[in-house]
Amino acid sequence: MSDYVMSVRAVAGGAFVADVGPTSFLQVPPGQPLSPSQAISAAAWYKAVRADAVWTNSTGESRGDILFVVHGYNNSEDEVMERHQRIKDGLVNLGFKGAVVSFDWPSDDKALAYLPDRHRAKQAAFKLVSDGIAYLSGQQTPTCTINVHVLGHSTGAYVIREAFDDADDSAMPNAAWNVSQLVFAAGDVSADSMSAGNSSCESLYRHCVRLTNYSSRHDQALDLSNVKRVGTAPRVGRIGLPGDAPQKAVNVDCTDYYDELVSPSSTTYARDQPGGIVGYQSHSWYFGNRAFTTDLFAVLIGTDRTVIPTREINAAGVLALKVHAP
Repeated sequence: MSDYVMSVRAVAGGAFVADVGPTSFLQVPPGQPLSPSQAISAAAWYKAVRADAVWTNSTGESRGDILFVVHGYNNSEDEVMERHQRIKDGLVNLGFKGAVVSFDWPSDDKALAYLPDRHRAKQAAFKLVSDGIAYLSGQQTPTCTINVHVLGHSTGAYVIREAFDDADDSAMPNAAWNVSQLVFAAGDVSADSMSAGNSSCESLYRHCVRLTNYSSRHDQALDLSNVKRVGTAPRVGRIGLPGDAPQKAVNVDCTDYYDELVSPSSTTYARDQPGGIVGYQSHSWYFGNRAFTTDLFAVLIGTDRTVIPTREINAAGVLALKVHAP
């Protein structure tokens, strides 16, 4: 089965480059790197994604699920596809029957490109909604509901926030667009900005059914002392949602779980991280991790936040990813 990618990288010399360009709708053959030659028409791409998204439940009713994955900064095209595949394979193994789509924005693959990447993220963000979410979320029929979900890792959370905000500011014709589950993992946005009533995130909360934030105090990429990030406020992917976040938002603290995951005396790594970790360990362990993917799957299928089996109330009294997840 092909993989689906919306790329807003510019094209030069027949290859993608780290600048913002027109949206390319890619149908990627299995195991192939991203290439502008994989672009198909927008109409054909929408049709193919929708066809892969629709499935029939145990009662014979049609339902559709589309998960957009938005990557972080300092990701090459090859890294984007490797992380896409880890998320997709993990969800499919758990029984996810929908489509997984990556939104590929022009992050550079240089370690100190944080600020240039953030600028390009802002430039590219609007296309996530205008060319992807808004159209596909409107593909409802009387017999089939299409549920659009969005997962943002690292700076991908910033892309999503800016995309939703810009879409509202632009007064798009389809003002009724919405997503079902909005998910941040290691989100690189200010924790304070996620408060109820904060203008930066009003559009996020307005256009989703539920927002789930995964955080870890061990995330060194989001540490305020990180040289690439000097001067930024504490991030939601490190310290979690603020206490006055809206009721529809829930934080899942992964601090204790990560501590157990990387402990030399633990068997958790061998069990839950069979493919190892790609990228910055404390920031990117989510990709291919069985406990996180199992929790994410429960979120996507609409399991009530209070009964997801991979969660527990930890010693600090907060909702957390289970240290000994099944």
